[in-house]
Amino acid sequence: MLRKGRNRIELKSPAEIEKMRAAGRVVARTLDLLREAVRPGISTLELDALAEQSIREAGAIPSFKGYHGFPGSICASVNEEVVHGIPRATKVLADGDIISIDCGAILDGWHGDSAITVPVGTVTEEDRTVMEVCEEAMWQGIAQMRPGNRLGDIGHAIESYIASRGNFGNVREYGGHGIGTQMHMEPHVLNYSPPGRGMRLVEGMCLAIEPMVNRGTRHVHLLEDGWTVVTRDGSRSAHFEHSVAITADGPLVLTAREENREKIASLGFPDPGF
Repeated sequence: MLRKGRNRIELKSPAEIEKMRAAGRVVARTLDLLREAVRPGISTLELDALAEQSIREAGAIPSFKGYHGFPGSICASVNEEVVHGIPRATKVLADGDIISIDCGAILDGWHGDSAITVPVGTVTEEDRTVMEVCEEAMWQGIAQMRPGNRLGDIGHAIESYIASRGNFGNVREYGGHGIGTQMHMEPHVLNYSPPGRGMRLVEGMCLAIEPMVNRGTRHVHLLEDGWTVVTRDGSRSAHFEHSVAITADGPLVLTAREENREKIASLGFPDPGF
C-alpha cells in the first residue's frame, strides 16, 4: 500500500483486466509462499528475499523495491507496525507475533497489490479477532464495487462493519487507491465515508481496497525511518488488501488466492479463475 503520489483515473478493457489478473496471480502465489514461510525465528529480511525470488521467477518485477527509495520487495509490519515496515535482518519473528505482509508486482506493465496479516505460532484470541475484523471489513468494502454505486459506499461499508464489531481503531490516515499501469493512481479510497458520496463507480475501474484496523485507538504516527507507520498507543494492528476490478457481473478480485475461493463464491462475485 505504499502511497506517495496520485495519477488520473484509468478504465481498463476486459483484455487489460485479464493482464492485471495475471499480475495479481504473481502476488497471490508470493503471499501464499510467505504465509507458509512465516515462523518463529525467521527475519523479515529473509521473507523479503523469498518474495523477490518468487516475483522475479514469475517474470515480474517487485513494484515496491526502489519505489520512492523504499528498500524492500515487501512491506513487513510486525505487531504495532501498521503499514510500510522495512524488512530487516534484525527484525526476527517470535511466537505470538502477528505480521502484515504487503506485496506488489509488475507483469507486462500491469500492477498487482495485496496484503495479508499472518499469525506467528500461537497468538491471542484478541489478535485473531482484529485480523478477522480487518479481513471481513475488506470484503464488505469490495462488495460495494458495482457499477452505479458511489466511492463513498466502499468506505461506509468498511467503517460500519468495523464499528459493528466493537471498540477497534479504523486507521484514517491511509487508504486504498486506483491501480493499473501504475501502482498508485486516482481515486484515493477512504476506509470511512458517508454512503452515496463521491464519484460514481463504473465498469473498468480497478481499485485496491485495504483497511487497517487497530486493537486500540485509530491514531498512528510515522517513525524516523520515514516509512514505518505504528499505532500511537502501541496496540497491535492488522492490514488486508486486494486489487479488484469493477465488472458488469460484480467485483472481480484480481489478487485472489486459493483460500479466498469459498468467500468469493459466497459473496456471489465473479470467479477470478484460480
